[in-house]
Amino acid sequence: MRELKTRGKFWPHVRALIWEKAQELYQMENAKTMHTDFKGITATKKELREGGYFQTAKLIILREIWQQKKRLPTPAEEETIKENSILPFKNP
Repeated sequence: MRELKTRGKFWPHVRALIWEKAQELYQMENAKTMHTDFKGITATKKELREGGYFQTAKLIILREIWQQKKRLPTPAEEETIKENSILPFKNP
């Protein structure tokens, strides 16, 4: 008998996040270039890979997961920390 291969817990979830982020990056770029003519067109997975959106999204998502795991602040959180700090970080 053939054993069923169990699906992982990490990559199926992360892969879905990567595709979602790639689509978001694609639409953000198209919205910038098309201005008022932008209709919210979605790209195919092939277009996202060829355009480099998948690779960029993969790096972003994996970096965010790594930062969460290490409990490091995200760039947005770092900016908030700097803005709301009591002591200035500037040299006199």
